[in-house]
Amino acid sequence: MATTSPDSQSATTAAPTRDGAGASGRREGRARSRASGGDRTFGVLANVVLTLWALLVILPLLWTFYSSFKNSREILLSPFSLPEKLNVDNFVNAWTEAGIGRFFGNTLIVVGGALLLVMLLGAMCAYVLARYTFPGRQLIYYGLIAGLTFPLFLAVVPLFFVLESMGLRNTYLGLILAYAGFALPFTVFFLYAFFRQLPEEIAEAAAIDGAGDFRTFFQVMVPMALPGLASVTIFNFLGLWNQFLLPVVLNTDQSKFVLAQGLANMQAQQGYQSDWGAMFAAVTITILPVLVVYAFFQRQLQGGVGRSTNK
Repeated sequence: MATTSPDSQSATTAAPTRDGAGASGRREGRARSRASGGDRTFGVLANVVLTLWALLVILPLLWTFYSSFKNSREILLSPFSLPEKLNVDNFVNAWTEAGIGRFFGNTLIVVGGALLLVMLLGAMCAYVLARYTFPGRQLIYYGLIAGLTFPLFLAVVPLFFVLESMGLRNTYLGLILAYAGFALPFTVFFLYAFFRQLPEEIAEAAAIDGAGDFRTFFQVMVPMALPGLASVTIFNFLGLWNQFLLPVVLNTDQSKFVLAQGLANMQAQQGYQSDWGAMFAAVTITILPVLVVYAFFQRQLQGGVGRSTNK
């Protein structure tokens, strides 16, 4: 009777195993190939969309910038051509004759004061809501979050009468308070996550060393939350600098116009005799501070947003 040697039995049992492993490896290879092909397709589409979006944003800015060096005739006859010479007089006329310099100063006062107020109050409010437990804490937090969903144009009429009754309409202080109230809910919402994730042991160590609540907040917690503070400051600056509805409704004193009002008033006063070169120069003056601030704080903004999303 024929017998099968152990070597032949092991060979016959190992063969299906190798075939099965080979088939499994081929399937995994095909799956990886399909996944990599899908990733490449998605990457190409994403790059195309982002490139188109970047062009839609950058090209109007470039067109506005080089048009600010052209006179009205060049702008009307050849709007997309480069200027024949750099006409710096447009910026001088916009700054002095059109009053953009005064509007620029008013905007710095209002936006600067509102930023200081909203960052101080927003950071303190977010810290208390995130680190302390007291009755009504969640109600206050969700009430502030609900303020993000309230349309601004529905609040301007009541806000108009409130400031009018307080004698703050057509004043810098009235605009600063309105701007700060507009930006406060977002500031608290953004900083709440930062303060909530800070280590509790550090606050306890500060308390053991004799630090009170205010000292712990300003000397310990605020430095640790600087990425978040920098990020929300930039977001608030961009929103407040470009604000138009609030100053139009709450401020009718031309001596206290901000840049958005000044640009609209500049066009309205010129009528059909518009100095388009000065107009583009005024728009360029309005845009430049935003670009400078964003370029200067870009790294802090990316770090703060990334840290917030990770938490």
